Amino acid sequence: MMFRLKNSIARTCFDYRTRNIYATGPLRLDPSSGFGLLSQIRHADLTMYLLAVKSFSSRLAPASVHIVDDGSLTCEDRRLLAQHVPGHVMLRAEDFRRSDCPRGGTWERLIAIAHLVKDRYTIQLDADTLTLDTVPEVAECVRTNTSFAIGTWDQQTPETMKERREVALRHVQGERPHIQLIAESRLDALDNFDSMLYIRGCSGFSGFAKGCIVPDRLGAWSNQMRAVTGDRWSDWGTEQFMSNIVVANSQSSRVLPHPRYCDCTRYVAGQAAFVHFIGTCRFKGGHYAKTAGQLIARLSDITRKGS
Repeated sequence: MMFRLKNSIARTCFDYRTRNIYATGPLRLDPSSGFGLLSQIRHADLTMYLLAVKSFSSRLAPASVHIVDDGSLTCEDRRLLAQHVPGHVMLRAEDFRRSDCPRGGTWERLIAIAHLVKDRYTIQLDADTLTLDTVPEVAECVRTNTSFAIGTWDQQTPETMKERREVALRHVQGERPHIQLIAESRLDALDNFDSMLYIRGCSGFSGFAKGCIVPDRLGAWSNQMRAVTGDRWSDWGTEQFMSNIVVANSQSSRVLPHPRYCDCTRYVAGQAAFVHFIGTCRFKGGHYAKTAGQLIARLSDITRKGS
């Protein structure tokens, strides 16, 4: 109760400090870029989303933008999105639910991605992210149709599922271990486990190569994991686990260089090009709002020069 109150106050303060994002110019699509952006958002994240999508697109413009509405977006939210992200395609989360996959926990966005990659490279962008510099590594992944994930440690590369399972088995003890750790300890339940790879990444920023997955494959893997994890398969965190599998087992995949691409626990000003402001450190120290303010100033300057 107290955490929720503190978080609500912190979010309100953040939105107030970054309100000038609404005075910046609209996002511009680049039909020749060859990739699309997708994000699942809720009403409370609208300001953060505009910061995320505008900061990223100012560095690497997408050919399309898809937004998955979790069901909470208001008419005013939609009006603002039409103004600031013209040409976007709005999707309903409820249209991307399957009986063989968990409901909620951002599974709907992963299923939506499995539909979109039939036609083009797709990047999943969380609302609580900021792009601070050029992202040539991402541009190269798009050019070569290479899936990517934002990593967890320096010099990280895809590993075999067997290697990740052995690590998980050493740490899965305890009264109620996290579902991602449980799932990693049971990777052997998947078909072709011996020949598959895994990336312990973050689904908050991931690239999915064209043709890398189909919805039925997601459903099959989900059923195999549910059979060995039971009711825990509905816990928050299983979508990230599955996203890691999809990225790692694309025809080509890589982990973006860390900490150039990192979360806010590893963020050092002047070193990172992309930061994911995860919940555990999102509002601590005011770094998110301060960095967002600097980005707004840059976007405002671009708006003035383009007017």
